[in-house]
Amino acid sequence: MLERVLSIRSRNAQINDDEDDENLDDESKTRKNISFAMRASNQVTKFGVLWPCLLLILIFVLIASALLHSRNIVCLASNDPYYSRLNFFGSIDGLASDFGSLGVPWCRSKLGQTVEWTSKDLLKGLEEFVPIYETRPIKNNMYGMGFDHSFGLWFMARWLKPELMIESGAFKGHSTWVLRQAMPDTPIISLTPRHPEKYLKKGPAYVDGNCTYFSGKDFVDFGSVNWESVLKKHGVSDRSRVLIFFDDHQNELKRLKQALKAGFRHLIFEDNYDTGTGDHYSLRQICDQFYIRGGGHSCFSDSDEARIRTKRKKFWEKALDVEELCGEKEEAWWGVRGYMRDDFNHSNKAISFTEHFQNSRFVESVLDVYWELPPVAGPSLTHQTRYDPARAPSPVVEDGRFGLFKRLGLTRFETSVFNGYTQMVYLQISESA
Repeated sequence: MLERVLSIRSRNAQINDDEDDENLDDESKTRKNISFAMRASNQVTKFGVLWPCLLLILIFVLIASALLHSRNIVCLASNDPYYSRLNFFGSIDGLASDFGSLGVPWCRSKLGQTVEWTSKDLLKGLEEFVPIYETRPIKNNMYGMGFDHSFGLWFMARWLKPELMIESGAFKGHSTWVLRQAMPDTPIISLTPRHPEKYLKKGPAYVDGNCTYFSGKDFVDFGSVNWESVLKKHGVSDRSRVLIFFDDHQNELKRLKQALKAGFRHLIFEDNYDTGTGDHYSLRQICDQFYIRGGGHSCFSDSDEARIRTKRKKFWEKALDVEELCGEKEEAWWGVRGYMRDDFNHSNKAISFTEHFQNSRFVESVLDVYWELPPVAGPSLTHQTRYDPARAPSPVVEDGRFGLFKRLGLTRFETSVFNGYTQMVYLQISESA
């Protein structure tokens, strides 16, 4: 092959020399054309079949690039508030990556166990839940659960298949309705100060026929219920077959200890507020510690965290800057500015970091599983403006996957139903070893 190429190049050079001797008076344009043609011929001869291969590789790269970028195509109106956030961060991916080490805090379990379900199970569940959610009796559930948490509660209840479901805090009855859709024949116990039927006088509400209500004059707080008597009345002997749902805005450490004392193992907390936010002390706040990724915070006004928080504060309603995060006493950041809130913030107790740290160690000592519900879809799809996506797990439907979002039927809902995400969390607990 090498000898052939050298021979051809030698003959071409000889022909070129002869033509130069015989056509000294030719125009320069003609000479340039001949020279260009000879160089092109030489290149084709030199590379042989490589040119078609290179061309095919180039076409493949262009097609792959087009397919990759098509996933990130989302239609945005120029007056959409999300549009300005997208321009500011430069790309959809930048929405989460900018927060760096200040990512998602989490609670460590004793043995490192996790839930059985996968992202594929969640996606399949979404497809089934959308038409169910469309039939909800309370269309405008203001101050109650939106789509994300409704789906999470339905999915987990259906997956766990409890023999009895207990909810603390029912409001107008939407959560009771969700539990009923998940488990049509399972009895429910609802502890709520005001009976949902009271709301029927002013608008939509839900009252369940197979639910025992402790409300009104019969109301009893979760921590004061004689659970042995109640469970016996419902024929439940195995407390690991009971699911507890808390949506009562009480100190979650208090509720965790009460549930553990009663022998319950499966708990769901609806409002698992991020550090610096909310009206009660949450699991996420308790586990926000320096020794985990995304844990612990700096209160220095010239720190990287202060700079990042100030930038993100402009785009997310629940994002905090350093002044909002940190209290005056010892620049406390844990809980809410160093306070452990309880009972809809009617109780507000200052705690030291030492006590806060001890709380986290206790939680970890009884924790078998900790799992935060991810958002249903990314903010470019839901157009939510409330929570910072950098402080939440990756969504079930990623940003840019508008085709999947539409196929699931999620475009049929008002965007307001996606604006109530507060890191709902599932716990499986047992006595410390």
